[in-house]
Amino acid sequence: MLVRCLYASRPVKPAPADLLDRILEQSRRNNSPRGITGLLCHTSDVFVQVIEGGRNEVCDLFNVIVCDQRHSQVRLLSYEEITERRFPGWSMGQVNVETINRAVLLKYSERPVLDPFSSSGQATMALLMELVASGSILTRGSM
Repeated sequence: MLVRCLYASRPVKPAPADLLDRILEQSRRNNSPRGITGLLCHTSDVFVQVIEGGRNEVCDLFNVIVCDQRHSQVRLLSYEEITERRFPGWSMGQVNVETINRAVLLKYSERPVLDPFSSSGQATMALLMELVASGSILTRGSM
């Protein structure tokens, strides 16, 4: 059974670019053998990630993320059973929201900033899908 998990968190301390690169490399290396796909969207103080795959694998990964000392305020925004993936060939795509047109952000929230803590999971997923459709993905990390 396939599931999709959408969550947000804050870094415990500002994440330098090389740390993000290491996290993405680790995700791509570890997710592919587990059949996990997804997308990481970030600013300097917010992470939003969607992960898809088998229920056991996604739940196990989410539990690891919750316990990761680099994250704080981990919040589950959406969890659902799905019939198909939205990111089938991506071990982990990446979007840096700080480079996105503010009007796109304003379309889905009260202010033109990424704030999944005050937006619905549905609005956050819609924003991610618009970023995908607009070609805002920095890397896809194909499986």
